[in-house]
Amino acid sequence: MINTRPPAVAGAFYPGSAATLAATVDGLLAAAAVQPATQPKALIVPHAGYIYSGSTAAMAYATLAPWRSTIRRVVLLGPTHRVAVNGLAVPESEAFATPLGAVPLDLNAIASLAGLPQIVFSDHAHAIEHSLEVHLPFLQRTLDHFSLVPLAVGHASPREVAEVLDRLWGGTETLIVISSDLSHFLPYAAATHVDRDTCDHILQLDTNIRPEQACGAYPVNGLLLAARQRGLVPKLIHRCTSGDTAGDKQRVVGYASFTFHEPDA
Repeated sequence: MINTRPPAVAGAFYPGSAATLAATVDGLLAAAAVQPATQPKALIVPHAGYIYSGSTAAMAYATLAPWRSTIRRVVLLGPTHRVAVNGLAVPESEAFATPLGAVPLDLNAIASLAGLPQIVFSDHAHAIEHSLEVHLPFLQRTLDHFSLVPLAVGHASPREVAEVLDRLWGGTETLIVISSDLSHFLPYAAATHVDRDTCDHILQLDTNIRPEQACGAYPVNGLLLAARQRGLVPKLIHRCTSGDTAGDKQRVVGYASFTFHEPDA
């Protein structure tokens, strides 16, 4: 029996029915209609409920369509919301499930991280964490077959995150996905101003993004350091807030999607 992490937020952050979920994700991807010129090496994608940030997430995932059979491994990093972690937590499970099926973990890649002092093994950190899970249905609908390296990131320096990414970097078969929303619970105008500034700093590969600017600041900063070291080219795909999608404009959450591609692409 394979040790599989079951879905924790199906029916809440996204539809719990497989048929409804597939139709929802496919509809969001079709509406995104992004025509990428180069294969992304990394994405930054929001992780709220699909009614809030699904359209923004879809614009990033739609860029993967031409490489659906090329990408065979996804390194997925997201912030911890409910369990405190010092470093980066990998699970001891062997697969992550959604209503669309189970995604196998790359156990050899996970084992290769075991000697790093910032790595901890914890199913508990992953059990009810939504920041990684909400991306899996998009990946399941945009890629043919892939394995997963899921990392729940607590307090970790840009260097510690970048070191993990460097060990997992791979080639065109490996995609890095960073899960992060932007500002939280500001009035619409203030959030728009703050998020625009944050996006500008991300595009400058500034590794000093703060948690109040992006809830996934720790994994984001690690990617930005790795991107700077490797010369990746960032591109903002879309930015909005929950006030633009399905929420009021008094206390909004900000969302943005970015792609990063190799300098010679």
